Amino acid sequence: MGSRTYLYAAIAVFAIVLAALVAFVVSGAGRTPAYVVRVTLPEDRGLALPKISGDGDEPLIVIDAGHGGFDPGASAPGVIEKDVTLALARALRDELLERGGVRVALTRDSDRFLALGERSAVARDLDADLFLSIHADSAGDAGEVVGASVYTLSNTASDRAAAAYARRENAADDVNGLEIGGESEAVRSILVDLSRRRSQDEAARFASLIEREGENIITFRDPALRSASLVVLRSPDVPSVLLEAGYISNADEAASMASPEGREAFARVLGAAIRSYFAQSRR
Repeated sequence: MGSRTYLYAAIAVFAIVLAALVAFVVSGAGRTPAYVVRVTLPEDRGLALPKISGDGDEPLIVIDAGHGGFDPGASAPGVIEKDVTLALARALRDELLERGGVRVALTRDSDRFLALGERSAVARDLDADLFLSIHADSAGDAGEVVGASVYTLSNTASDRAAAAYARRENAADDVNGLEIGGESEAVRSILVDLSRRRSQDEAARFASLIEREGENIITFRDPALRSASLVVLRSPDVPSVLLEAGYISNADEAASMASPEGREAFARVLGAAIRSYFAQSRR
């Protein structure tokens, strides 16, 4: 009986140690456990194109409110990025339509999820002249960080993306209205790369106009103009810019972006930059 008792005790101790080890590993070496939420998307999401508002053959801008649905983006007490971006996108749409001379479509006009590739696909499928994705940044606990940033696609990332795009679209349709389906893969890659370079130049011009129009109205980070490998900007034939409108981790800046006055100032600056961009493009 004694040896059996010792055996049971040893097994019990081993089980306790093993359970503790598993808990330690799962919790990230003693940190608060991180939970992963997996969401199954339908195999065929059937991307529905949004309504285009505006008159005639005016140039078309597609405005993308970042995040949405089960993807809330960054958050701060009382503020969620997906709500801030949608409110800013709607304010900009309304300002543009009120002034006229531009057609507008929103990638989302409700709290719904769109994959990154779907957002740029909307712009391509609508044959947009310009694509603007709106986000709101977060610096975590560093609440003193403030300022907007304007992103275009970095050269290194876009080179790889252009090559991948050409391979994906090698039976493909057209780029900038030029049929490329009948060309060789090498020629398609060259055409896509040329189109991408032009789009990047145009995106950089638009980004500079945002900085110019926002002077003394919007607080920008230093430098304001940045580049990064952002999937949402990888359309090869639609000039695409991502604007981090400010930091919701900063209470004052979050309150400004969420206020009617802040949204009005944002819409006024971006509206002026968009109209200037299209006015220059017509010359």
